[in-house]
Amino acid sequence: GSASDARVLQDALNHGFHVPHGNFYLVDAGYANTPQFLAPYRGTRYHLKEQGEVRQRPQNYKELFNLRHAQLRNHIERIIGILKMRFPILKVAAHYSVDKQIDMIS
Repeated sequence: GSASDARVLQDALNHGFHVPHGNFYLVDAGYANTPQFLAPYRGTRYHLKEQGEVRQRPQNYKELFNLRHAQLRNHIERIIGILKMRFPILKVAAHYSVDKQIDMIS
């Protein structure tokens, strides 16, 4: 809707959401790169298609990081797609408590 993803994340952080120590969240370029949130380098090749079209290896550490970031995001999105096929309730916003949602999947 009307709020940016970064604003929603900031609001969640201000209201008790936290990243467990030693863990990280992979985020897209719309977010800031922080110690807990890993965003790709801006202004550097990012998408796997771009890497494949030029048939060249990453030229520096930023391109390599962005390539690995894109690969990992693809894996995560594929896993989420599999979960949504297995548990169709995940395709829509549920109006159940978190405990009830956990019980439905278990």
